[in-house]
Amino acid sequence: MNDRPATRTPAPVSRSEPAEPGPESLFNRDLSWLAFNQRVLELAEDDATPLLERVKFLSIFANNLDEFFMKRVGLIRRQVDAGIESPSPDGLSPRQQLAAVREKVVALQQRQADCWERSLRPGLEANGVSIVGDEQLTAEERARLDAWFQDEVFPILTPLSIDPGHRFPFISNLSENLGILLTGDGGLPGMAPAGEASPGRFCRLKIPDGVPRLVRCDDPEGQGDSARALAEAGRLRLIPLDRVMRANLSMLFPGVNVVASNAFRVTRSASVEVEDEAGDLLESVQEELRRRRFARPVRMEVAEEPNEALCAFFSTSLGLHPGDVYVRGGPLEYGDLMELADLDLPHLKHKRWKPITPPRLLGIDVRGGRGDIFAAIRERDILAHHPYESFDDSVRAFVSAASRDPDVLAIKQTIYRTSRDSPFVRSLVRAAEAGKQVACMVELRARFDENRNVHYARRLEHAGVHVAYGIVGLKTHCKCSLVVRREKGGLRAYAHVGTGNYHPHTAQLYTDFSLLTCDPRITGEIAELFNAMTGFSLKADYEHLLVAPTTMRPRFERLIEREIAHAHAGRPARIFAKLNSLEDRKMTAWLYEASRAGVRVDLCVRGFCCLRPQVPGLSENIRVVSVVGRFLEHSRIYHFANGQADPLQGDWYIGSADWMYRNLNNRLEAICPIHDHYARKRLYEAMRANLEDQAFAWDLDADGVYTRRRGSGRGTFAVLMRAAQKAHAAALADAGGQGL
Repeated sequence: MNDRPATRTPAPVSRSEPAEPGPESLFNRDLSWLAFNQRVLELAEDDATPLLERVKFLSIFANNLDEFFMKRVGLIRRQVDAGIESPSPDGLSPRQQLAAVREKVVALQQRQADCWERSLRPGLEANGVSIVGDEQLTAEERARLDAWFQDEVFPILTPLSIDPGHRFPFISNLSENLGILLTGDGGLPGMAPAGEASPGRFCRLKIPDGVPRLVRCDDPEGQGDSARALAEAGRLRLIPLDRVMRANLSMLFPGVNVVASNAFRVTRSASVEVEDEAGDLLESVQEELRRRRFARPVRMEVAEEPNEALCAFFSTSLGLHPGDVYVRGGPLEYGDLMELADLDLPHLKHKRWKPITPPRLLGIDVRGGRGDIFAAIRERDILAHHPYESFDDSVRAFVSAASRDPDVLAIKQTIYRTSRDSPFVRSLVRAAEAGKQVACMVELRARFDENRNVHYARRLEHAGVHVAYGIVGLKTHCKCSLVVRREKGGLRAYAHVGTGNYHPHTAQLYTDFSLLTCDPRITGEIAELFNAMTGFSLKADYEHLLVAPTTMRPRFERLIEREIAHAHAGRPARIFAKLNSLEDRKMTAWLYEASRAGVRVDLCVRGFCCLRPQVPGLSENIRVVSVVGRFLEHSRIYHFANGQADPLQGDWYIGSADWMYRNLNNRLEAICPIHDHYARKRLYEAMRANLEDQAFAWDLDADGVYTRRRGSGRGTFAVLMRAAQKAHAAALADAGGQGL
């Protein structure tokens, strides 16, 4: 049975709400986000991290920056172009934010280039992996690469001339390109040479997709010795694809002179929004995707020492301001370095971690027809911590079992992000085809996953699944499933509530919690939540779940106010929150109020944090820690002491929502209470691991500076991996190891 201690229901808010903090009490959201990405970069700079993991972090840093420019810089640029001067909550105008962002990005990209050229590239060479230029090729390598280029690359290239007879071409988002400057007539009749005032003719050549960005010099097609064998022999030599192309431009432009060529890359804004009032949301999302493809450019990246005429021509033709052009060292696209991180060189990586089956689910094999996951859930709630514990053996197994079980009558599930060829979509299709009632809430507006979700929505509808697209004006961000099953005593509902997406791939990389329960207090309200998603009205009086945008904000405020009352009465008062980002001003005001009352506030905020901690008279009782490392900290955990000295007797919650305005006001979110005593112990274990981390934790000070801890203790990830192994071993011992 579940341990279900009585909790003190927070009294209604009686005191006046604290005033929202002024600019002097807040950090800028975008500069704080860049500080987060700096922490990612610091992992790439850290000699204690395995070499290929450092390469991976350098690639992640670049990918993060791409998304930042698409989402945030695109929005700020639109504000500047529209003449908006009103300041952000921290007091910076859009123009000031844009300038501050550029200054910070330039500095970070210099560190990125230094990390690559001075540390990672030499480190790779010391381990048998060399990244070379065309000037370093042997005659044999050059001949081999030229032949490969002619056979495998040349046929798929399309040079696009830009002159009075050829319009400036469309340059797609994040595409890698060569800008080329030519002189001569190319042997074409009537093609006059460029005038004296013109530097020559311009041409754009896209670096093709589907071709490795790092090409093996010994064997471009990769059919010979393995990369691992070559690296171990000190002979794995790779050349960037753009360098091979530049060395063979004469093949593309016979009869003309190639004066110069530059590699460049364009980033376009993704801050195009769906009209929520659109009559057909599916069509509206598809139209947004079309508009986004042609959205305005916000950045052009150019390789070091570019030709001035080429750089000026392309940036002007793209409508970019001088401040939108970034000239930097190293590879044009650091994301291409992920090909290096994927090399089969295990001695240069973390030891592979295989998620462990949650102890309560040992011996259950849904696809093999062994064990009863529903019986395990009936025994007591199951809390799984991914990726330490297997997502496939818990959440995926739960939905898969429901789709196959003849006693299951109905399945309901939300999908915000999922993988290609999603096993959850397959399970829902299987269930619908078996005659079960299946409903799926597909969020079409999940940024950058819209195309995939449109595809899945159509596939589910075709299979007979009842597909809903959510409530007008709200993104559906909650992660939950509901299964209704016929049993001896009547119908029983089972539910999954998670902090992460139904995405088997990211479940190997992100830390998240999953609750499997048949507690009617939870399942009953989740059923009402699904009715809201597919119906017309949103229930406003949830007793146990905290649901945005109706009950979540006021309930959180009441919980914080209750801690303030406990502090004033001399009872234990404590708040712990683990989240991805903290930006909401009202929640920040309440936390400042709690600090002034003497409440101890511990915040683990992986990403950006606009709250300013450790300010005397304002937030001296608030500490902010950011843990960034091997896995991406993604789970959201909330704890309130409620007058109890023992943390396990306080109130614990997990869910999908951060303390951000969009989560509390503009999204359908669900935060779920955790009643089970053992599950609370797991949350407390994770909380302590984050707060006490001595390897991958950064402390935020009152000036906005993050300082990395350099203690002698173990980091969060090692602690929790070890805890999962110990729990697994204990479960095996208890079971006697029979059949396991």
